[in-house]
Amino acid sequence: MVADGLEFSPEDGGQSVRLRLRVSAGASRRRVLGVHGGALKLSVKAPPEKGKANKDVVSLVAESFGLTPSDVEILSGETSPDKVVRLALSPQEAAARCRNALLRSPP
Repeated sequence: MVADGLEFSPEDGGQSVRLRLRVSAGASRRRVLGVHGGALKLSVKAPPEKGKANKDVVSLVAESFGLTPSDVEILSGETSPDKVVRLALSPQEAAARCRNALLRSPP
């Protein structure tokens, strides 16, 4: 399913989705920046060392999508700014929650 320029790839019979992220670590603020090249662009304050930024990414994604951190899993890109995460949401619910997250994100 494609929504707002993002592709939500269904998994587990539609019980979860994959989502591509583009992350800027070590930023001055943590926030959802928008959509960039088919990925959800985020900035996190934590530095990209010893998994700190990844923990911040999981926390921000969970917060933005109304999930608990245990409902967000980094599948690939642990040492890269380009990541793929799994969200414990149906594609339709993920798209709806993403729209809300993008609307709430500060300019």
